[in-house]
Amino acid sequence: MARRSTGGVVEKSTARGKSYGIRFRALGARRFEHVGYEADGVTRADAERTLAYVLQQVQRGDWQPAAAAVADVADTDPTFHEFASEWWAAKRLEVRPNTIAAYENELSVHLLPFFARHRLSQITVAEVDRYRESKLRKAAEHRAALAEWEARCAALKDGEARPPRPPAAMVSAAYVNATITRLGSILDVADERGLIARNPVRVNPRNRKAKVTRRRTAHLDRPDHIVALLDAAGRMDREAASRRDRDTCLRRPLIATLTFAGLRISEALALRWGDVDLAAGRLRIGDVEDTKTAAGHRSVPILPVLRDELLARKASVALAAPTDLVFATRDGRPLSRDNTRTRILGGARKLADEALLEAGLAPLPAGLTQHSLRHTYISLRAALLDDLPSISRDAGHADITVTARIYTHVMTLAEGDRERLRALVDGVQWAPLGTKGAETASGGLDASDPRTTKAPHLQGFRADSWGETRTPDLTIMSRAL
Repeated sequence: MARRSTGGVVEKSTARGKSYGIRFRALGARRFEHVGYEADGVTRADAERTLAYVLQQVQRGDWQPAAAAVADVADTDPTFHEFASEWWAAKRLEVRPNTIAAYENELSVHLLPFFARHRLSQITVAEVDRYRESKLRKAAEHRAALAEWEARCAALKDGEARPPRPPAAMVSAAYVNATITRLGSILDVADERGLIARNPVRVNPRNRKAKVTRRRTAHLDRPDHIVALLDAAGRMDREAASRRDRDTCLRRPLIATLTFAGLRISEALALRWGDVDLAAGRLRIGDVEDTKTAAGHRSVPILPVLRDELLARKASVALAAPTDLVFATRDGRPLSRDNTRTRILGGARKLADEALLEAGLAPLPAGLTQHSLRHTYISLRAALLDDLPSISRDAGHADITVTARIYTHVMTLAEGDRERLRALVDGVQWAPLGTKGAETASGGLDASDPRTTKAPHLQGFRADSWGETRTPDLTIMSRAL
């Protein structure tokens, strides 16, 4: 019977701080392998796990020492830093500017601090797992520090200064997984070139990734919510006009474009008047650097409700030449994503919730973002029973299953909601408050009806028919698919 392999953890104090290694016996000789530094998130427990893994390799006869010819190591087994630098020099020529920034952050802030000195052969399954665990520990530490900061702020007395907020850290489980995906794509190239025996990220990849609890993306699935958000944005535009703001008549048409054309925010902010064919009723999307795939280069139909909004926008701006941006400040400068997220969508959400509350209706869903309006567009098209291939094409998806699986939500439609959605999309106006007579063809209500809401931004909506007791219309998805 083979003698059981033994070994131990070696802990040293170095100029870089505490260092961990393992010492063991293999192939008739005493061996040593460096595990990592405490400054990189390595702990004694990590070293103990690595030792246990190596001893199992030795016991099975799988362990092999590093190549003896040191002069050849740089060619046959480069460090991760060397190989990743070569990989990135070639890769950055193929990707978009936003992707360049994202990849460089994943490499310089996350992967290189941990793997830089590793030879490619030293990046094992155990090392990838150790990297994931170190990042998740940092995430837990950040959450704890943030909770402590919030508690300290809550306990402050009048006049006391707030302590500095813990610095932001991109260490969520989903982001950690993104960095592991990037590591895997780099090691794929090393595997193709024969520099490693196998890519450790591809060994049961689900086990290499952190568990992520995915939330369903918020979207608007009720006509009253869509109208409330649009009217709130219109109210902001009117207030801006009264103050002679530089970006008058901007908020409502931008939100309408995201909702009724399904553009990504980068596509909407890059849209120029030369791409807007109001006569033919099409938006041309194709010259945006952030377009994800070839399918992103497309022609999107302008729904009647959006045509009215864009006509109003064009009439209100001085810069409407083909090369001018559709959504820009009065002097033509581009808007930022952060500005549209916080000041435009955030402000409209607040006003819309106030109007909905006044009308006795549920507020907008929590977590509503600019991209939520893209989800809204696709779900709205499905609710109106448009065919899925057309929806997918107009949304710019290369794979129709993405449209069906991720974006096409089941809308919770009450009786008559589909007709109201159709009227909304067709640009039919709701009957204003104070109008006498029967309901209009668009579904507007007689103002004398006591059920008619009193909220001025929700004209024609009735609280009892838009209440909380709704049954999801499951026929929407079955017919759309």
